[in-house]
Amino acid sequence: MQTLRNIAIIAHVDHGKTTLVDALLRQSGAVRDNAEMAERAMDSNDIERERGITILAKATSVEWVSPEFGDARINIVDTPGHADFGGEVERILSMVDGCLLLVDAEEGPMPQTKFVLSKALALGLKPIVVLNKVDRVNADPDRVLDEVFDLFSALDANEDQLDFPALYASGRDGWASAELDGARENLAPLFEAILRRVPSPDLPENAGNMPFQMLATTLEADPFLGRLLTGRIVAGRPKVGQMLKAMSVDGRLIENGRISKVLAFRGLKRQPVETAEPGDIVAISGLQKASVSNTLCDPSINQPLPARPIDPPTLSVTISPNDSPLAGREGDKVQSRVIRERLMRQAEGDVAIRVTETAEKDAFEVAGRGELQLGVLIENMRREGFELTVSRPRVLLREDENGNVLEPIEEIVVDVDEDYSGVVIDKLTQRKCELIEMKPAGGGKTRLVLKGPARSLIGYHGEFLTDTRGTGVMNRIYLEHGPYRGQVESRRTGVLMSNGPGEAVAYALWNLEDRGVMFIDAGAKVYQGMIIGEHAKGNDLEVNPLKGKQLTNVRAAGKDEAVRLTPPRRMSLEQAIAYIADDELVEVTPQSVRLRKRYLDPNERKRHAKGTAA
Repeated sequence: MQTLRNIAIIAHVDHGKTTLVDALLRQSGAVRDNAEMAERAMDSNDIERERGITILAKATSVEWVSPEFGDARINIVDTPGHADFGGEVERILSMVDGCLLLVDAEEGPMPQTKFVLSKALALGLKPIVVLNKVDRVNADPDRVLDEVFDLFSALDANEDQLDFPALYASGRDGWASAELDGARENLAPLFEAILRRVPSPDLPENAGNMPFQMLATTLEADPFLGRLLTGRIVAGRPKVGQMLKAMSVDGRLIENGRISKVLAFRGLKRQPVETAEPGDIVAISGLQKASVSNTLCDPSINQPLPARPIDPPTLSVTISPNDSPLAGREGDKVQSRVIRERLMRQAEGDVAIRVTETAEKDAFEVAGRGELQLGVLIENMRREGFELTVSRPRVLLREDENGNVLEPIEEIVVDVDEDYSGVVIDKLTQRKCELIEMKPAGGGKTRLVLKGPARSLIGYHGEFLTDTRGTGVMNRIYLEHGPYRGQVESRRTGVLMSNGPGEAVAYALWNLEDRGVMFIDAGAKVYQGMIIGEHAKGNDLEVNPLKGKQLTNVRAAGKDEAVRLTPPRRMSLEQAIAYIADDELVEVTPQSVRLRKRYLDPNERKRHAKGTAA
């Protein structure tokens, strides 16, 4: 019988997981040497390719002939490295038996390394440490290996877990070695380490003859097959046409159905198979309502499989239909009913997202792990043709048993040039963050470790990049809910708003440049209450971007010189959402991202401002 191993690759964002999987696929023969394979083949989603990050966990499978273990198949799951998509990582780890912990040999363990490793150790997994990118100029693998060991100790790893094998590797160049100065030929040492260190799937005795059981770990919608539920088979052999049922964690029946397809992972493809063995990772179609963390099983089973609790969301935004004067011109999905269906579908497949209806009925509160996760959801929706308005993000507060208000506290790790460390510490301490540690990080950089409220960092990233001249790197991760830290200073400047509808005129924008920075070009469509720029002072100001040059029949020197406009400040979707104040919204359409006041009419705006002040 073929040797089977199930592993996940976990790491901090951008430490090389997906690139290493590319090399494993090539060298195992899952993809022919002369075959076309996109770089970072596992990042198949458009946004993943554009941003160079992994958002959705994906499975693949490689076959390897080992001198010691013979014919072996290794199911590999590539997981996201960004903290906002940690919900994916938590679910995936519950269906594998081991993991590769990738650590950049220059940067060392980072916040997300700590997060994913803590989850893996809590599940009893015994990681294999891979020090990746050891060929980098400033790589210091010995120091990083010591830091990794310290991290294992700090996370209360047991003796078996502390006795981890470490390999030195370059995923980009496709080699791994047990010794730093060992042979740098291929990834064979890594394949062998996986087969030696990772145990076979932990299954009940005689699992192959028991009734079918599987815990659904991921969910996706296929246009031809419907709902596809992926998980690891705990017992039995699923067959096409077999009856099965879905149960919730508390044993409630979700639905009965019949398996229409069993898909096994073979290389980069999912192939239909008639049946699959216990321990294998497969995708099953045929159910209409079953979701993540449900047990899919034979109708005779009454006890669901245990599913781990997921860390709660920490941030929320309100999403509602676009109601601006330009609504309905660029998108075809504008009704609240359609928006509701799309958000509920997202919440079904992503356990880290929570959707609730607000008192206004056509608006929805969407809670998630962070600005990036919510930004990616909204970006996907705008590409699908939705028109939305989005509020400023809010943190989700809790109360303890004594009635004290608790808020999400994050650990912030900043790598910054020594020259800029002072301004970063100053800005963050003003935002109620406290400095925990400051140490040199090599290459003239300083590493700052701080703890602070999540709400104080909303909208700070752009300011941080300006203060560090684009050279700083900031990573954040949820730590705990701690005591509320009081009022935090928000944006210091006001905004410039259009006082009427029409198309912005170059001459008018040129005259407004003294007032502040513009967000729009000449010719852009504007309406009353739309934000067209940032005021240089602290108050909001209504301006006229529609006023053209007065024409006369007298020609004078300098009268007809071309107007030269300063290029406007362009904001990405996440930057816009983080920039707005509580009384402002972001209008999102397939073609545009506009900023606006919540109440467009100035009289209504004043009335609501008085009510809020009272």
